[in-house]
This record gives sequence, C-alpha cells and structure tokens, in this order.
Amino acid sequence: MRYPQGGGLTAERQQFREELRLKAAERFARGEASSAIAMDLRVSVRSVQRWRRTWDEGGPRALRSQGPASLPRLSQKQFAQLKAELAKGPAAHGWEDQRWTLSRVKTVIGRRFHLTYTIQGVRKLLVRNGWSCQVPARRAIERDDEAVAGWVKEVWPCAEDSRR
Repeated sequence: MRYPQGGGLTAERQQFREELRLKAAERFARGEASSAIAMDLRVSVRSVQRWRRTWDEGGPRALRSQGPASLPRLSQKQFAQLKAELAKGPAAHGWEDQRWTLSRVKTVIGRRFHLTYTIQGVRKLLVRNGWSCQVPARRAIERDDEAVAGWVKEVWPCAEDSRR
C-alpha cells in the first residue's frame, strides 16, 4: 500500500527512492542523458529532470531524503491526555452545549498542548486514532413522538401513491 494507515511512505520505501536519486546523481556527473537514466531506473523523465535541477543547485547531498513529510505532532501519550480532556465534555472547557466540533477540539489542543492545528488537521488526527464524526440528532422540544408515529402509520400510506 502506498500510504499505510499512518500516512506517508514506509522507511524502506523512502530508502529505496533515495538510492534511486543517488544512482541518478552518479550518472549526472558522467553527463548521461535524462531519458537514458529514466529508462534504466524505470522512472519518469520528468522526475529525472527534477532531480537533475536539484543536483545542479545543491549537489548529491540535495538529493538525500528529507525524512517523513510530516510527523504526528501529538504523541500517543499526548493523544491519551486529549482523549481524557474530551471525555470531560465541552461544559468542562467552557461551552454551554454538549457538542464537540472540530474547532472546539482545535481550541482544546491549543490550550492544553500549545500547538496549532488546522480544522482538517484535527479531523485527520482524530480519524488516524480511530475516531469518527458523529452528528447529533436535532429534535424540537415540542416534538410529540406518538403523534409522529400515528401519522406515519395512518396518514402517510394514504398520501403515498401506489407505484404500479
């Protein structure tokens, strides 16, 4: 799988790609054509051209892996603390209703851990740790469930046309 559950490439795959770039750098130094390098290494010519430009600017060192694109900024220990904070409920953090939103979770992360996340970053953090979005059922206080059930049984069948 290209992007495992944690996201990004595995360490082995990063190492493999770095080795490809360094092999290409050796061939850049010999003056070989980009198309020949691309064919031998089984990559696109565009990638080789991009690597060559990077190599021209910074040498073989510039082609080394920069490490993972992003690491989770909250550790597992910190996420466990966040989970405990969320279990206390929104009222414990100053909100009147009992509904967690992504922006509220973002605020709690900022207050508790002094980290800034985007709304989408908070969503990805929660999904990565097995949480899902839940939308509360909104019902009017005046709703009469017995009247609704009666309407569904008696009135709706008469109002609905036969499809045949």
